[in-house]
Amino acid sequence: MTRRARVLAICVVVFCLLPPASLVLPGSGAGAATFEIHVTRLSRHLKERMRGVSWHRGCPVALHDLRLIDVSYHGFDGDSHLGRLVVNRDATDALSRTLRAMWDSHFKIRRMHLIDRYGGSDHKSMRADNTSAFNCRYVAGTTSWSQHAYGRAIDINPVENPYVTSSGRVSPKKGARYRDRSQHAKGLIHADGAVVRAFDSVGWGWGGRWSGAKDYQHFSANGS
Repeated sequence: MTRRARVLAICVVVFCLLPPASLVLPGSGAGAATFEIHVTRLSRHLKERMRGVSWHRGCPVALHDLRLIDVSYHGFDGDSHLGRLVVNRDATDALSRTLRAMWDSHFKIRRMHLIDRYGGSDHKSMRADNTSAFNCRYVAGTTSWSQHAYGRAIDINPVENPYVTSSGRVSPKKGARYRDRSQHAKGLIHADGAVVRAFDSVGWGWGGRWSGAKDYQHFSANGS
């Protein structure tokens, strides 16, 4: 094997080992990257990774009814990245349209990893400012299934778009600086902005419109 062939072989191996959510798309940083989105069934490996973490027996949706979305997004670093979301198969069309609209508006996303990377912990994922979708869990403080447990909800940039109780408590705590929604910080969702308009166009509701507590990161198919 020639030296050139060996170098190419090493590059291919390294590329294949990189986690998809960390890949930088061609043309990054110059606005030249094109939008990419791929919807596939869950692989056997991914199902095994999810079992006992983001999915378990008793969940209101079966693994075969979930789909993996690999999608490009504009990162906080100015580059274009490829992220991953697991969603219900009946939510793929709506999310494909909204993710495309977010790309077209150059809305910035910090990171987009499957929540399994955080052990299925919503709190850890939020603290990492991670955008995620499916997670078989209850609504906090209740025994009612969250829309995330059905794969019909997404949380976007939880630090910049925190959950704020009616008494003013903020989760995650790092999101306290973004309680003021009039500021124009990177990745912050505005009521009159492109992100909300995109979800309105597919009939999904926004937690920023809830009465009492506000969940600025949260969009779901039924609005809850």
